[in-house]
Amino acid sequence: MAVGSNQKLKTAFKKARCIAPLHTSGPVAVTTDGTRLVTCVEEQILLTEVTTGLEVCRFAGDTQSITALCISPSSSHLLAFTSALSLRIYELPATGSVHANPVQPVRVVARAHDAPVHVCKADPTSTYLASGSADGVVKVWDIVRGFVTHVFKGHGGVVSALTFNYPRDPSLVNQTSKMQLITGSVDTRIRIFDLSSATLRTAGSQKPEAVLEGHVSVPRGLDVSIDGKWLISGGRDSVVLVWDLSAKAPSSKHKGGGKGKEKEFMPTLAKTIPILERVEAVGLLHPDEDLAGSTSASEKLRFYTGGEKGVVKIWDAREGTVLFSLGSEQENISDEQEEQRQIVDMMYVPLASTVISVHADQNILFHSISSKSLTRQLIGFNDEIIDATFLSPYLTSSDVSTSATPSQDTHIALATNSSLIRVYTTTGLDARLLSGHKEIVLSLDRGSGGRVLASGSKDRSARIWASSAPGSHDGQGSQEWGCVAICEGHAESVGAIALSRRAGEAGDAAVDHPKFMFTGSQDRTIKMWDLSGVPLSHEGGEEDNVVKCKSLTTHKAHEKDINSLDVSPNDRLLASGSQDRTAKIFEIEYVVGSGGKAVRGEIKLLGTCKGHKRGVWNVRFGKAERVLATGSGDKTVKLWSLEDFSCVKTFEGHTNSVLRVDFINAGMQLVSAASDGLVKLWNVRDEECVATMDNHEDKVWALAISADERTIVSGAADSVVTFWKDCTEEQEVEKESNRATMVLKEQDFQNYLALHDYRKAIQLALAMEQPGRLLTLFTNIRGTTDSDGSDDHSPPSITGNSAVDEVIRTLAGSDLARLLRYVRDWNARAKTSSVAQGVLFAIVKLRSAEDVMQAFGDEAGEAVFSTGTIGKGAGAGATPLKELIDALIPYTERHLSRMDRLLQESYVVDYILGEMDDGMFDADIEDDEDNAINADMNMAIQA
Repeated sequence: MAVGSNQKLKTAFKKARCIAPLHTSGPVAVTTDGTRLVTCVEEQILLTEVTTGLEVCRFAGDTQSITALCISPSSSHLLAFTSALSLRIYELPATGSVHANPVQPVRVVARAHDAPVHVCKADPTSTYLASGSADGVVKVWDIVRGFVTHVFKGHGGVVSALTFNYPRDPSLVNQTSKMQLITGSVDTRIRIFDLSSATLRTAGSQKPEAVLEGHVSVPRGLDVSIDGKWLISGGRDSVVLVWDLSAKAPSSKHKGGGKGKEKEFMPTLAKTIPILERVEAVGLLHPDEDLAGSTSASEKLRFYTGGEKGVVKIWDAREGTVLFSLGSEQENISDEQEEQRQIVDMMYVPLASTVISVHADQNILFHSISSKSLTRQLIGFNDEIIDATFLSPYLTSSDVSTSATPSQDTHIALATNSSLIRVYTTTGLDARLLSGHKEIVLSLDRGSGGRVLASGSKDRSARIWASSAPGSHDGQGSQEWGCVAICEGHAESVGAIALSRRAGEAGDAAVDHPKFMFTGSQDRTIKMWDLSGVPLSHEGGEEDNVVKCKSLTTHKAHEKDINSLDVSPNDRLLASGSQDRTAKIFEIEYVVGSGGKAVRGEIKLLGTCKGHKRGVWNVRFGKAERVLATGSGDKTVKLWSLEDFSCVKTFEGHTNSVLRVDFINAGMQLVSAASDGLVKLWNVRDEECVATMDNHEDKVWALAISADERTIVSGAADSVVTFWKDCTEEQEVEKESNRATMVLKEQDFQNYLALHDYRKAIQLALAMEQPGRLLTLFTNIRGTTDSDGSDDHSPPSITGNSAVDEVIRTLAGSDLARLLRYVRDWNARAKTSSVAQGVLFAIVKLRSAEDVMQAFGDEAGEAVFSTGTIGKGAGAGATPLKELIDALIPYTERHLSRMDRLLQESYVVDYILGEMDDGMFDADIEDDEDNAINADMNMAIQA
């Protein structure tokens, strides 16, 4: 069926990378340098490289949800509290290392608190950990040794915020260098405790040094300046308070009694700043941050806030004004969307001049303070992946004509169970969200060399998205896509969409411009849209500036929902697949009038493909031949001829509905994805499945193939996106290399046998894992005479050759274990049992029981070294040895009983033969004797 026989068939794809859930709920932490991120996925803790998106490791938990966690400032330890009230302390892996197995905690405190812990923080020296629980108790822990150093009670409810005050340079403040713990709770009060060792010996050591009252709602954020002079607090009362910690009580209050010393430290409220939104996180910026409008470094006091509006704001604490905002407030959005986009936590990374915001919709945003832009966005959870397509936003029309490759595929767009379209880079986890649709996006398609994206949604509309022009950007410097056109007119959800494949014309200049677009809806109609006036680049602007596309025709195509549409490569045919179990082929008529303004479009039914027993989920035209592929709920993929609309081939192999199908390799091969979680690669000519890709646990709804066809992307309902890389050439090179190596080894083996170098021959056969050659070697040795056995004083050879005896006596541990496994296999067959018993007898005679046990221990140690899997200790080889003996004994007993039976039967045969021999020879003797007597008598008579 396929053309281009010179094309080489692909036979193998390997998993290159995954986009898996990164953060579903719970706390988030980042290392001091901002390069690694700790997040929670259900009950598991993940450590991820921020730049590459590589999962470094997972931390072993107690199957309970994580309530609080933090990383020590030295980035040496991770400290986590779970809903089981336990404290788990982990050592962070070194930078650059990747761990396949979960990292175990170095210390576990089973019941750290009597109530769940919601906030925790490590001190600047990475020595102590403070944790606040829901019962109002704050504990300070020694991180390395794992015991409690302080316990503070008296909070009026849940502890909501914690911070340490430990001035880096005490000379900046007229006070001694001491460490303080500052806490906030739901009683709206802020308490300051002294952690110095001297005050611990006093009777009132657990009482706060000061209690600050100023908030009227829960304080959610606390932070202290580097010099220890200023305290900043923000809460859900929509205000931020600035406290002066260096203030002392007036001298008049030191009179009368010994209480003057207690009231010497008295912080005062310096400023109240209205934020006009609930504050969920607040923190001070370092004074060396380069911000506009700053005076001298000593007078800088800048802080950031984040809250219900989902925007990071940078403030001047002295003026009480907003310097600038990071992010944009969304207008005309629902209350549910507003709740999802609010900020729940923030982190500040001074080394990278970055503020990280964690949002309620599980998205993590990295904002650069110096460039005032969004530098990275990590999407924590994508929910179900419904559709996917590759994009190339940076590829211009001139690049298309000059480049050897038609597309770079730098990005991939995902439609998930959301109104937002995700656009990921193909090399990392950085993503952008495209907002515009009001309900879930159901379908995606690409055009114009990957610079145009089309989407259909449940909101009954379709939108056209275009990438920003090269060198242009919006205020944040990161927006690459924007809505340039909208198509409205369907009465139900738009579940299928297809753009024209060939280039059109816009004005006088011929550019790579899509001419038309088709949309299929749940209302069972297909609409054709004119895209001639749609711009190819997004210049920014409001929703009012978006082009309203014109519908050229509306055609009632099916009796049930339309699931899929596809346009042929020459833009002459349209295919549709529906739940009514049919696929239909239409002829496209697109006529441009004089001046390029008057446009007419129609579709005419050419034929119907009938044969599926369930609904048709996907249709796809062949790239080089006039064929159509369809995937159906009847678990099959069918190939249809466009000449007579008959089924020419059927591909069976999936165990559930086939949801996606596409051609690769000039139409010689098919790729299909199904509800069984598998992606299969088929050869069209022989209808054979040559590769199965398995990395999903749910329905694979999305399938995208790169322009060079070397990468397949699959997305499933398990929220996992997998990149499959073509490794056919690598596999063939590896096979050829292994074959050449094996030929050399086989030649070496024959040379060793010819030279009677049995040691190297046996070791090479064991290394090659070829038990057949070993069997032949031992069989030939048993059939020959030992050349050294002629000496009567030398001991007899056990195996038939003294050199082989010496090899078995000195065989290395792992090789001995492998030889015993071969003996076990030979012993299971009567034909080779004699050789197996001979080798086993030699091993038992020449090696001690300790040697055999040690051999399996050495083998287990080598496995640990090669795979990195931790063994079970010194007895790791005991279980394999027991299994070996259990397999040897029954067959050995069977062979022994068989030999005994044969021996007994041989005695019977000997007896019978003996009896037969005695009877026959006795008669002959009697006849001879009679003849002799008669002869003697005749001689006597004659005499």
